[in-house]
Amino acid sequence: MFDIGINLTSPQFAKDRDDVVARAREAGVSGMLLTGTNLHESTEAQRLTQRYARCWSTAGVHPHDSSHWTPQTADALRQLAQQPGVVAIGECGLDFNRNFSTPQEQEYAFSAQLALAAELNMPVFLHCRDAHVRFLALLEPWLSQLPGAVVHCFTGSREEMQACVDHGLYIGITGWVCDERRGMELREMLPHIPAERLLIETDAPYLLPRDLSPKPASRRNEPMHLAHIMERIAHWRGEEAQWLETVTDDNARKLFGVAF
Repeated sequence: MFDIGINLTSPQFAKDRDDVVARAREAGVSGMLLTGTNLHESTEAQRLTQRYARCWSTAGVHPHDSSHWTPQTADALRQLAQQPGVVAIGECGLDFNRNFSTPQEQEYAFSAQLALAAELNMPVFLHCRDAHVRFLALLEPWLSQLPGAVVHCFTGSREEMQACVDHGLYIGITGWVCDERRGMELREMLPHIPAERLLIETDAPYLLPRDLSPKPASRRNEPMHLAHIMERIAHWRGEEAQWLETVTDDNARKLFGVAF
């Protein structure tokens, strides 16, 4: 199993990062993509790819951090993106739910990162929340110049999912789908996501699956829970988990060019 989204640089993993990775391996996670959310975290994620086998990383600026974008940020990301282990630009996109950065700042940083990905011929690791129309409007002109893209931690509507698939995007599904309070719409649309466009992730340490049994003492999510997420997604899609694991692993290899 390949986890396409883990925030391994999070302070929540500071005391036991080695153990977290070891537990993931024991649980069958054969590869991980470490998420970069700003220049500092992207740099740290790349360093961790050199520490742990079969780990790769993204380099980018999350929409929440877009207010800190400068021309120097672009130059630094360009250099970082060409270092060993970095396989995608992102996490980048739009988040109009919280607007920690203004929409204008988010759009500027998003467009700049799409341009960088096109320049370097790298896939993009995308974030979209409450911004679907503007998100696609900014993304669409670049798609022909990009080798691929995934909408990470997808939580939109079925119509939004279909629009993303129609544009050739991959859909990243997390343990959000295991939440009986807010994940039901996503759960119901699972059978409608083409298998060849599906990717699986934990987004650890966030989004601990609520239906784990027994429930962990900590609310911290870990990549070792990817197997549970995979099994539940396969169940709700009416597929065998082993078959879905093979398909989604192949999708990850195709999109990110990784070998695991």
